[in-house]
Amino acid sequence: MTPNKEDYLKAINKLGGCDDLIANKKIADALHISPASVSEMLTKLEKEGAVEYVPYHGIRLTPAGKQQSAALLRNHRLWEVFLLRHLGYSWSEVHEEAELLEHVTSPRLAQSLDAFLKHPDFCPHGAAIPSTDGKIKAIPLRKLAQMSVQDTSTIRKVTEEKEFLNYLQERNIQIGSSFTVLSIEPYEGPITIKLADKQIVLSYKAACHIEVDA
Repeated sequence: MTPNKEDYLKAINKLGGCDDLIANKKIADALHISPASVSEMLTKLEKEGAVEYVPYHGIRLTPAGKQQSAALLRNHRLWEVFLLRHLGYSWSEVHEEAELLEHVTSPRLAQSLDAFLKHPDFCPHGAAIPSTDGKIKAIPLRKLAQMSVQDTSTIRKVTEEKEFLNYLQERNIQIGSSFTVLSIEPYEGPITIKLADKQIVLSYKAACHIEVDA
């Protein structure tokens, strides 16, 4: 299977396509590709037995598609951990390199990499690393934007977007950081948190891309 096709399977998995039907538009938005191109590729993937199309409802992964996409996510997230821990990459730099490496990683190499890293559960951005059989460790989370004043929690997951990760890094916000919500402005206004004795003001949009302990 080509890297391009694999990227489609991975995107469908991340959108929830292991269990739910995903609209073509959502896939197009996630991959920044036209809906027509998505439809063309999904037709090919359906012929290969990787996805199942339900007319007027959407697409979901077949068991084979689930297995392939989980292996890709596993490869990707293991490489992100390796690049961060051992090659000096920042958490905003690892994604692009892992996008390349995930497609050329054999099951044996992935197994060796996992053992070398001492079997990490999460990537640097807090996303769970699938096991060899495709299972993902589920942890109840909520968005920081859903919290109330005086709530305390710990950051567990953030959206993998380079600009956003740099935004967080500038404010010394990391996975595992504990904080307290000090104030929330109305009408989706800024949210002020206290983290390591510092007050940090986050936009509502940023708070929607940060997940914390439920």
